[in-house]
Amino acid sequence: MFTPHTPEDKKQMLDRIGVKSFDELISVIPDKLRFKGKLDLPEPMSELEIIKHCSEIAAKNSNQNNFVSFLGGGAYDHYIPAVINHILLRSEFYTAYTPYQAEVSQGTLQVIYEYQSLICELFGMDVSNAGMYDGGSAFAEACHMARSITKKNKILIADTIHPYYKKVIETYTHGLNIPIINCGCEQGNSGRVDVSHFAKMIDNDTAAVLIQSPNFFGILESVRELAEIAHKNGALFIVCTDPISLGLLNPPGNYGADIAVGEGQTLGIPSSNGGPFLGVLACRKDYVRMLPGRLVGKTNDVEGKTGYVLVLQTREQHIRRDKATSNICTNEALCALAATVYLSIMGKQGIKEVASQSYAKSHYLAQEISKINGFSLEFKHPFFKEFVVRTKLEPDYIISELIKENIFGGINLEQFNRKWKNLMLICATEKRTKPEIDKYISLLKELK
Repeated sequence: MFTPHTPEDKKQMLDRIGVKSFDELISVIPDKLRFKGKLDLPEPMSELEIIKHCSEIAAKNSNQNNFVSFLGGGAYDHYIPAVINHILLRSEFYTAYTPYQAEVSQGTLQVIYEYQSLICELFGMDVSNAGMYDGGSAFAEACHMARSITKKNKILIADTIHPYYKKVIETYTHGLNIPIINCGCEQGNSGRVDVSHFAKMIDNDTAAVLIQSPNFFGILESVRELAEIAHKNGALFIVCTDPISLGLLNPPGNYGADIAVGEGQTLGIPSSNGGPFLGVLACRKDYVRMLPGRLVGKTNDVEGKTGYVLVLQTREQHIRRDKATSNICTNEALCALAATVYLSIMGKQGIKEVASQSYAKSHYLAQEISKINGFSLEFKHPFFKEFVVRTKLEPDYIISELIKENIFGGINLEQFNRKWKNLMLICATEKRTKPEIDKYISLLKELK
């Protein structure tokens, strides 16, 4: 319900703020950014009419339910078991906010505890927090965490990290005089970072080395070599990875990661036009007191009964003020619940099967595309689930033609970097069938 303010209400609020008018209140907003027209809204409608009207607007959108999706780049079309939504829609879960009062939040706290336990097992790490906003914010928070642990300042970041994640890191570190050093790719068509460049750029003031593997192009990085370089120079090794890839690949904890992060959207969460997502952040137990966000622990009450409590709350609101390790306001509890249910019902074998099918189908697709005249694989190193194709045709033209056939064909990489002209990022998950993949290939062959 909307309750409008009366002129008297508005005057009273403006007087209290100390300005004469609303225009004076927003005078700091540049004039060119202010909306001066009228909203093009329809006449008043009944509830029945407005539902119909909004449904018609929503029907104009294309989505992964009625299109075949080969999109990747950080949001993926994995199968979401029906049971997940049935559990999420229980009122005790979707109405619960942050569990400040443990005595009335035992269910929510137990869910978070189970989520943390599953993430630790999946990532091979000792401790996980209750979740972050998304993969990008988890990566950025890990940078601040590394600086607090090492008392050093410089961050070395791989050029093959998702461009959006890099933007988030730059935003988080803006104004703090934190040197962000970008380390480039190997010469030639490799699609992965130059290890020797990291070795040259690292020094005694380096707090952390940041890597994504599989990286933005889907390529697997030389993680063990990079971990050795980081640790030899007293820096932390921070790895961002796709949780689904861990059904096949070694977890970060097995090859020297000090902090592991990732985007949890692949774990039973729909892409939903980009959110809400789930940021995964886990670390070695030595660094638990620098972990941002919340941490739920398991204990016993005075009667010996099992209970769940918030054991670490590192935000400035919790009396810590300038000693806070983070100002993140909450965790993605409902998304963490979705990931918990997904991991629980899929189990080790299920995650392995999803990863295996995604790997096999993406490689079959890549192999067949590389046979088409005018198309070639840009990189030669091993990849997982997604890959980059070079085409003689404009990627936007290819994408628009495929949309006519109810197919999301991929991502034009030029939107991220002008140097990536005529490059497309294409993904195939376990959901893609052989007839769908073969149709995609057939349509590419027909394009002129």
